[in-house]
Amino acid sequence: MSMHSAAQEFLLQSIMPPLPRLTTNLAGVELRTPVVLAAGTAGMLDEMADVMSLANLGAVVAKSVTREPREGNAFPRITFTRGGMLNAIGLANPGLDAFVRDTAPKIASVPTTVIGSIAGDSIEDYVAIAQAMDAIEAVELVELNVSCPNVHSGLEFGADPVALAELVGAVAESLNSTKLFIKLSPITVGTPNTIVDLAGVAVDSGGNGITLTNTVPAMGIDVHTRKPILSNTTGGLSGPAIHPIVVRLVHLVYSQFAHDPTHAGIPIMAAGGVTRWEDAAEFILAGASAVQIGAGNFADPRLSLKVTKGLDKWVGRMGYTNISELVGTVIV
Repeated sequence: MSMHSAAQEFLLQSIMPPLPRLTTNLAGVELRTPVVLAAGTAGMLDEMADVMSLANLGAVVAKSVTREPREGNAFPRITFTRGGMLNAIGLANPGLDAFVRDTAPKIASVPTTVIGSIAGDSIEDYVAIAQAMDAIEAVELVELNVSCPNVHSGLEFGADPVALAELVGAVAESLNSTKLFIKLSPITVGTPNTIVDLAGVAVDSGGNGITLTNTVPAMGIDVHTRKPILSNTTGGLSGPAIHPIVVRLVHLVYSQFAHDPTHAGIPIMAAGGVTRWEDAAEFILAGASAVQIGAGNFADPRLSLKVTKGLDKWVGRMGYTNISELVGTVIV
C-alpha cells in the first residue's frame, strides 16, 4: 500500500460515529457538531482533508471570496506571538469567477456543511458574490465579512450602523434560501456603537445569525530593525490572547438577544482562541450555538477532533442530552 493510500485509509478509519449529543442547528441548517473550521484557516475549501476527516466536523467555512482576484499583502504577512498569531493576508483569493469555475463544483462532495464567506469593497460586490453562492445548491449558509473598508466612506461596513444595515439588507434581499450570518469586528471602542447595537442592526436588516468575532487589530515590531514585523504594518490578532475578549462579547450579545422577543433564538457562532475543548465549552455557556476554530488549526491540524471529543464527554458529564441545552447557561 502506498503512503498516499495508507493515509486515506487512516482518515477513513478515523471517522467518528454519529454524536447525537452534539447536533446543533444554525438558523435551520443542521450541523453534525458545533465545531467549525473558520474562514481562511482551512484552505480554499477542503485542503484540510489531507490531515483530518472533514466528516467529523460540523462545517467548514470556505476562504473569503472577493469579486476580483486578490494577491493579498506582500510577505511577511503572518507571524506568531506569545498569545497567538498576527496576520495581514489581505484577503488573498482567486476571485469570484475562479471560485464558481473551480471550487463550486467540488462543494457537494465535501462530507460536511460548507459555509461560503463573502468580502468586498462595495455593496455591489457583496451582492454579486452572494447571488453566485445562492445559486450553488450545496451552499446553505454564507458568512459576510463586514470588517472590510467601504470604498465610498473608508469606514468598515461593520463599524457604521447605516452602512451595515444597507449592506445586510441588500444581501439578504438577494438571497433565496441561503441563510446569512454576519461576522462582526470585536472593536467598537471610539465609536458610539456597541457590539450589541451592531449585532441588532445586522439581524434587524435581514441577518439570520451572528459570528463573533473577526480578529483584533494589532501590531508587532522587530526591536532589532525597528520596523514592523508585518509588511502591512498592522494586522489582525487571533489565538488564545483574544479568547476572553470574545467570550465577553458573545455573552453580551446573547444576553441582550435572549431578553428581546424580536431577537430571541438568533444563533451565534463564536470565533477566537479555541485551542482546547474547554475554550469551546466557554463559548457555548456564553451563548454560542457553534464554535469556529481558526489559528489553532495551524498549531494542531487535528485540534477540531480533540475539541469535538471533549465537548461530547462534557455534555454527558453535565447530564444533558444535547449541547444546545447548555447554550447561554452561564450562571451569573
